[in-house]
Parts: sequence; C-alpha cells; structure tokens
Amino acid sequence: MLEIGAQDSYPPDAVVVRCDGAALTDVEKDAGVQPLDAARFRSAMGKFATGVCVVSYLLEGRPAGMTASAFMSVSLDPPLVLVSVRNQSRLLTSVTVGDRYAVNVLARHQDQVSDHFGGRPSDATPCAFQHSHGAPVIDDCLAAIVARVVDLHPAGDHTLVIGQVEHLEERAAAPLIYFGGRYRRLDGVV
Repeated sequence: MLEIGAQDSYPPDAVVVRCDGAALTDVEKDAGVQPLDAARFRSAMGKFATGVCVVSYLLEGRPAGMTASAFMSVSLDPPLVLVSVRNQSRLLTSVTVGDRYAVNVLARHQDQVSDHFGGRPSDATPCAFQHSHGAPVIDDCLAAIVARVVDLHPAGDHTLVIGQVEHLEERAAAPLIYFGGRYRRLDGVV
C-alpha cells in the first residue's frame, strides 16, 4: 500500500498517483493522490531515453522482426539479455525456449528500419538480413546480439524474454535514441 505523508511533503507541482489499482482512501484524496492514468503512465515512461533495437527471428523460415526499446542486459556470467514483448506479438508464437533470436541495436541512420518493424512497414525501407549463428541479423546495425531463449516470464500485458548471448557483433557509429515519443540524436558527451 502506498503510504501518504502530509500534503506539504510533496512539491506544489507534483502529481502523486496510486499504482496498485485499489480505490483511493479519504486520506489519499485529501493528500492529492490520483488514480493511475494509462496515458500519463506512458508519458512518464517516455521520459526515459533509450536506444532502439529490432528483435529479429525466423517466422516460418523467413526473417521477421519487431521494434523494441525495452531491452537490457541481465547478467555477465552467464551473459543474459532481456527484452519485453507485448503478449500479442508474433514473436511469442514463433520463438520458444531453445530458439535463437537477434537483438539489432540500431544506428542513428536506421530510423526507417525502426518504423518498418514498429508497425509502419514500407516497401521502400532498405533492410537486408544476414544469417548469423542461427538468427537473422540486420545489416549495418550498431550491434547485433544473438541469443538463445532460456526463459519466458509473463508480466502483465507483456512477456519478458530472457536469452543467453551466444554471439556478438559491433561497430563504431552513433546510436538511434528514443525519447518523449520521438527519435533523437546524441549531441555529445556531458
């Protein structure tokens, strides 16, 4: 349960929300707590800048993919990665424990590739795949990580796909960044 302190414990412009779906108590209402709004939650999560990747796999023997920004390393020993996948994704009907997939970290110039695999396909989008260690890998990406699925964890309307890294490729280039619902570029080192 969310514990609420005195109203003046929050900055005047802060909006406090209750995330567990329970009805607000009178104390919480008096403290300005609001129920969680899905659009506001999505907006707040968009404040976290991420890289952009395409998770590629074989669908009926042909390369397929989906754009993802919810990707992270999990462990160095053994080397594990995680990608969060919508439960309705074709990836989850095509990939199971033991199968291989690739996480293609996109370079700055590959925003059209991200759009193509993010639900806005275009015949004009140039995207060539090479087969590498049992998975399709996108040409010219910043990094390609081939992993074998070792576990699947349901998590709300998504599934966390955990893979053990079996092969890496990388090159020097600027990354494609996603922030606030738009593609961005790095301006330099802080």
